[in-house]
Amino acid sequence: MSIASNPTVAFATLGCKTNQFESASMQQILTDAGYQVIPFDAGAELVVVNTCTVTSATDAQSRNLIRRAQRLNPGCRVIVTGCYAQIDPDALSSLPGVSLVIGNEEKQRLLAYLRTENPQPRVEVSDIRQAESVCLPPLTSFAGRSRAFVQIQNGCDAFCSYCIIPYARGASRSALPDEVVVQVRGLVEAGFQEVVLTGIHVGGYGADLQPVTSLFELVQRIETETKLCRLRLGSIEPTEIPEALIDAVVASSILCPHFHIPLQAGDDAVLKRMGRTYDTTFFAELVKRIRAKLPDAAIALDVITGFPGESEEEFENTFRLIESLPITDLHVFPYSKRPGTPAAAMSNQVPGDVSRGRAERLRQLAAHKQALFAQGFIGKILEVVVENPSQDGTLKGVSRNYLDVRFAGKAALAGARVEVRAVHREGGVLKGQLTQEGGQIFIVDKQGVPE
Repeated sequence: MSIASNPTVAFATLGCKTNQFESASMQQILTDAGYQVIPFDAGAELVVVNTCTVTSATDAQSRNLIRRAQRLNPGCRVIVTGCYAQIDPDALSSLPGVSLVIGNEEKQRLLAYLRTENPQPRVEVSDIRQAESVCLPPLTSFAGRSRAFVQIQNGCDAFCSYCIIPYARGASRSALPDEVVVQVRGLVEAGFQEVVLTGIHVGGYGADLQPVTSLFELVQRIETETKLCRLRLGSIEPTEIPEALIDAVVASSILCPHFHIPLQAGDDAVLKRMGRTYDTTFFAELVKRIRAKLPDAAIALDVITGFPGESEEEFENTFRLIESLPITDLHVFPYSKRPGTPAAAMSNQVPGDVSRGRAERLRQLAAHKQALFAQGFIGKILEVVVENPSQDGTLKGVSRNYLDVRFAGKAALAGARVEVRAVHREGGVLKGQLTQEGGQIFIVDKQGVPE
């Protein structure tokens, strides 16, 4: 396909921050090549669907997006990539309108595939378990976001019994520290106030490099070698949060007090069947140590309900453990059978309605803990990175400890760090007011923000 003048492209991205980073990278590649990025609902000539396959629900969402793209523009060309494409490319290539299916490693070669004339649907998916490195693209924009992601690591070697991701993302491999530092510097120069370090197994960063390094050492380099204002860490396995990293968050001027830790189950027998490498006592002590050192930190957990064989008693153990812990949020996932994983062949599969009912109970518990945490900040001043205005015209943003804050202000503040006094909580978010000095809005930093 030869590239016409200003052809239009739209992106639909499902799943994790790694996928979001890779979509931003593909978007910048196409923008630099002359494509015009438009909203998905506008009916673009080219549509890129970046899929997730963590659950059967995300598989269905991916298929629905492909069909929707065709309805919006029957003449559009649909390219499908991401983890679903990596695992089951043939199922996607057979869908009407799909012209190309590419794997996760092939994302970086998207433009070359577009320039190849081929009227027949084709599949370009390599064996990702053979991938040996991470290549960071020169990404300096981030699809209209006020916070940027940097993918420091890809792949996973854990092979938890329920998880398909090691097959979709390959072996654990890390980006070179020098490349990460250069990318962070570029994002700071582009005006970003906050960078989020992402990956599939972030806590394993650096173990595959020579010389061996670690997430803790990378964080130290970013803090000392860049002018970044806020650094946030992605999800980290509980066994990969050393005391030194917790202490670094306590002492750091840029590290956000925010930990996202996969628990998955609060029962030791279930954890063993899952192939997890810790027990509930270890996990509870970790969370309590974080809270003792960081009283205002956000602590979010991942939990799976309805894992094969999960009894009512085992679920109640999970519920009671989470209820007892000083956490602030939960990401709850009813178990989804993934063909090819050990858990899919286990006996005593839990009925879907039971899994969903348990998930709902945990979500109600999460809402209660979220409310208690947020309530403690009413009357306090929070440093917020401003995102684009919400649909009702108010500004929204995220505090250092991951509180969702809404407030009135001008759209030109998007991307700035501002101080907001929390006034009350409504609809699951904090409502606040911009602080002022001498009648002027107090802006912590407005690098890159238009006047």
